Amino acid sequence: MDQREEQEFAEYFVARREAVRRMAYMMCGDWHRADDLAQTAFIALHRHWRKVRDKGALDAYVRRTLTRAVIDESRRPWRRERAAETLPDSPVDDPDVDDSVSTRQTLMAGLRKVPPKQRAVLVLRFLEGLDVAGVAAVMRCSEGTVKSQCARGLATLREALGDELGDLRSA
Repeated sequence: MDQREEQEFAEYFVARREAVRRMAYMMCGDWHRADDLAQTAFIALHRHWRKVRDKGALDAYVRRTLTRAVIDESRRPWRRERAAETLPDSPVDDPDVDDSVSTRQTLMAGLRKVPPKQRAVLVLRFLEGLDVAGVAAVMRCSEGTVKSQCARGLATLREALGDELGDLRSA
């Protein structure tokens, strides 16, 4: 790449890195993995920067690359580790915790229980604001698949949130 192309990529990276990182976090539920996944998406974009004809479609390219990376990463054997029931160090209960923080934590705990493809559909559909056709284009599947994965993902999320809210009520 020449200097001008490097500068264009650097400007795009600076402008979009936090949004891509947040989207990755919503898909995987772990900030460290989100950093790695966002980096993977930006590396793929940098590698193909010269081939991108429509610079207006960069967000779509990064979104698709990120979604594929999340799904591929979930298939790797070391990602099948199971979390322990209790953490070795429990956090101190703070009565001043804001409701939005506890709601976000509950949502993220629920999202972690949704399978990766369904989670990706939910994040793209409801948090990124894509329509069914847009999600189908990103995930390279049919609109029917998006609809069914969305329905199943929402059912799993509702069940998980019911469990999470039940745990909070019994505490």
